Amino acid sequence: MDTTSGTLDEALERLHATGPEFRGYLANHGPMAVEALVRHGQARTVHRWLDDYTTKLEDVPRAQSAITDANWRQALGDPRRVTDWTAYLSRQVSERPWREVLTEWWPRLLPGIAGAATHPVIRVGHAVRTLLEQGEEEPRRAELAHAIGYWAARHTTLPVSADPGGTASPADALAGLPRVADQQTSVLGGLAQLPGTEGWTAAAGRLRAPRDPDDARDLLAAVVRAATHRYRDHGHGNAVLLVHAATAPNAVLRTLPALPRDLWAASLGAAWTASAALTSVYSPGAPLPPLAAGALTPEEVFARAAAHGDAHAVKLTDTALDVASWTEDGDDRALSAALRSLELIAPGT
Repeated sequence: MDTTSGTLDEALERLHATGPEFRGYLANHGPMAVEALVRHGQARTVHRWLDDYTTKLEDVPRAQSAITDANWRQALGDPRRVTDWTAYLSRQVSERPWREVLTEWWPRLLPGIAGAATHPVIRVGHAVRTLLEQGEEEPRRAELAHAIGYWAARHTTLPVSADPGGTASPADALAGLPRVADQQTSVLGGLAQLPGTEGWTAAAGRLRAPRDPDDARDLLAAVVRAATHRYRDHGHGNAVLLVHAATAPNAVLRTLPALPRDLWAASLGAAWTASAALTSVYSPGAPLPPLAAGALTPEEVFARAAAHGDAHAVKLTDTALDVASWTEDGDDRALSAALRSLELIAPGT
């Protein structure tokens, strides 16, 4: 195990001794942020970052009663059972190949992608990326169990659906979404307004339908790109929550290679619905002035995010670097979106 891998595993072990939330509803971003920091060459900053971040975290919640193959449906979406869920999924991941466990639970949990403002699916995406690309050491398999368990505990279905069936590109579809009436509200309060927002279902359904699994993957990447680009000009609608309009679909995109191809189209549909919903809930009326990354390299942009220290900014920058890597000459607009998050989100953790 190299030093970088050891840093990640040590950080995950530290974080697994804490709960997945704190202050009653705020998600523990530690596992996601440290994975991004290590991936982008900032391993040396991880433990110092954690020393600060863990001061606000809480202990693992008390277990309630065991979840089993026979009773898991009754516990789905019950955040009081999160420790029970972690124990149940940990047993499964220890006894079976992790891909098999993921494939079984993905379609069960996908309708609840909105749970905890999409943090659980984002955590799953970071865990899967590590397992696929960096190895299957025990702390990484344990992290997948924690992530899936958190998603099961916070499983929350959206009050709307948006089945791609039109001809619009993701950028045009996002731009054409109507805004909810009251944007000064919680995530759940905003999502609850979507069924009554005139024209929302039709506008969200304008996204073109995928032709096959490969096209669903490519279309999902285009959703990630469009949401990342949009953040540069519209992130001030809610600097923190609009991060998830890009990072949630990117988490799904990262997970696709570990899933059967027949799940890819449904994954696109759920990710698009979540991204579109958050966009409508927190879209501002007017864009910000343009911001350019200039001559900064992706590595320099991420170093700025690491120094800034906020977990949401780190995660958006991580996604922006993915987007920039998809074109040979980079993507100034994606890097500018990352810089915009450093401007809009308060520094620190």
